[in-house]
Amino acid sequence: MAKRKKPEELRSQRWFGAQDLRSFGHRSRALQMGYTREDYKGKPVIAIVNTWSDVNHCHSHLRERAQEVKRGVWQAGGFPLEMPAISLAEVFQKPTTMMYRNFLAMETEELLRSYPVDGCVLMGGCDKTTPGLLMGAISMNLPAIYLPAGPMLRGNWRGKTLGSGSDVWKYWDELRAGNITDRDWREIEEGISRSPGTCMTMGTASTMTSVAEALGFSLPNASSIPAVDSNHSRMAEYSGRRIVEMVWEDLKPRDILSEKSFDNGIKVLMALGGSTNGLIHVIAMAGRAGIRIPLERFEEVGRHAPYLVNMRPSGKYLMEDFYYAGGLVGMLEGMRKLLDTDVLTCTGKTLGENIAGAMIHNPDVIRTPENPMQAEGGLVVLRGNLAPDGAVIKSTAADPKLLKHAGRAMVFDDYNDMAARFDDPNLDVDAGSVLVLRNAGPLGGPGMPEWGMLPIPKKLLKQGVRDMVRISDARMSGTSYGTCVLHVAPESWVGGPLALVKTGDIIELDVPGRKLTLKVSDAELAKRRAAWKPHPPKFQRGYGKIFAEHIKQANLGCDFDFLEGTTPTPEPEIH
Repeated sequence: MAKRKKPEELRSQRWFGAQDLRSFGHRSRALQMGYTREDYKGKPVIAIVNTWSDVNHCHSHLRERAQEVKRGVWQAGGFPLEMPAISLAEVFQKPTTMMYRNFLAMETEELLRSYPVDGCVLMGGCDKTTPGLLMGAISMNLPAIYLPAGPMLRGNWRGKTLGSGSDVWKYWDELRAGNITDRDWREIEEGISRSPGTCMTMGTASTMTSVAEALGFSLPNASSIPAVDSNHSRMAEYSGRRIVEMVWEDLKPRDILSEKSFDNGIKVLMALGGSTNGLIHVIAMAGRAGIRIPLERFEEVGRHAPYLVNMRPSGKYLMEDFYYAGGLVGMLEGMRKLLDTDVLTCTGKTLGENIAGAMIHNPDVIRTPENPMQAEGGLVVLRGNLAPDGAVIKSTAADPKLLKHAGRAMVFDDYNDMAARFDDPNLDVDAGSVLVLRNAGPLGGPGMPEWGMLPIPKKLLKQGVRDMVRISDARMSGTSYGTCVLHVAPESWVGGPLALVKTGDIIELDVPGRKLTLKVSDAELAKRRAAWKPHPPKFQRGYGKIFAEHIKQANLGCDFDFLEGTTPTPEPEIH
């Protein structure tokens, strides 16, 4: 058994344990808040980093969950301190929450560094919150456990089940095509989001909370529990109890993270038919642990990691169905032979011990490798002269007929150009055209917004067209679908080949061959490159300026160049 910490070895005792003027101030201010010396003396101080906010719909229940975490901390003999952090609310925050993921990571790291805490419970769930919190915790490397917000309840409209995002795009197209009415659209709007929690499709939120659990950051099946289920409340309390023990055990993020655990995370990403955003976030989280994951690693692992979960946007079901079918632990047990089950987790046990005995209760929702939805993972990395540093496509959510396709490019210079023209009845496109959006990447967006599911032009919708090849340096929501090539790197804003495409050029997509090719000669591309002019910076001050000066490209995880790696920052001096 590993040596347990002694009370005097707790990090927080540097603030509270000394007999000097500064410690007098620390103790007197704790007394000012109504705490007694017995509350914190010789006990682990636990930071509850809470991303609750009045503007974050997905996290609207986390104020209550924080109280349940505190109850667990108290029960286990710890001292909980709730600390708010920036709330990254998808839909509301502009230009995109992706721009602020690294902000949350920095805030989390500095909260944990600058205050008298021994461990932390990280509370989040909405898309970029999971990687942001974990990146900060990995960098600080104090004992940490992740409490996912959980998915919302399934939507409903006239007896039909609605799924976040996926059905928004579907019915928006039907509205634009004239197949449903404004009244129908309003009823869908009122029925699609019925409770607290994250998207109940396999979007970025559930993708990343599942990956976090697979990496060992959450209690078993924590990522699958619906937000309003009473099991979620109990899981919050259990998380509070467990973090206290983790402090005594000195079990830290980098003790559980390894190349093997990240390979497990990639296999889970593939098995879930998870969000394309997962590639960017996994690369960034691994980078904070000093582990480099090139895009090729997703390709290598994906060829041996089948797609197993029949869930929208790639399949039929929603997160409630997934949970009742056995949840993530059921899926992991079913694919046990593909995983490295000896990796350590936040429970103090191995992944194999955590999932032992879990069962799949509905094999139509969760398949096994013997009967997969698809033999290979759905996320495919493409390369070619249009994406020398890589691009990604979610093949499971694409029209199979378009996975090998060549067509004339219709180029939109930016989002506003696209918005102004895509419904023009005179737009020179047909069903075989390839829609191209540029200047939507990390710098061009800025922040790489979720614009990658380019809308189908209205005149084609009326002809019955529901999918086309679409290419951009943007991201797309994990709830989106279609033959969308994303994350083209390097991005067009910095002069990547996407900046050189002209309307009418032929672009060839070959997903089986992993190729994305602009059918233009090298000589012509060199001529166009010589005529290309750099863009002026978008920000002159503030966080935007920091972002622009330090953000890395999508294939490198979009982290800041000065935050990668495990170089320690000194602990604060207590004066």
